[in-house]
Amino acid sequence: MDVRLRWRDGEETVVAATADQSILEAAERADVAVPFGCRTGACATCAGRVESGEVVHRRPPRALKRRHLDSGYVLCCIAEPRTDCAVVVGKDVAAELVSNPWR
Repeated sequence: MDVRLRWRDGEETVVAATADQSILEAAERADVAVPFGCRTGACATCAGRVESGEVVHRRPPRALKRRHLDSGYVLCCIAEPRTDCAVVVGKDVAAELVSNPWR
């Protein structure tokens, strides 16, 4: 499957993923740097937002709330593509998950 990785600055790269690879693993195999931390779905450093296609998590993503999942966010370290897909990645995506209590 093709995974189109998009950054907010306009950069875009397509990596190939097998059915049992996470988005992070596919990116690393293609020598493409995507932010990550724990690799277990607990920290959200690797958060991405699915723009198209189907992506499923290997196990429940502890770092995402239901509202994040409903809005299309995934954790690239444990998210596996099921179809060709496009995912926005980068540190800016993880920052979207944190609410500012002063707004």
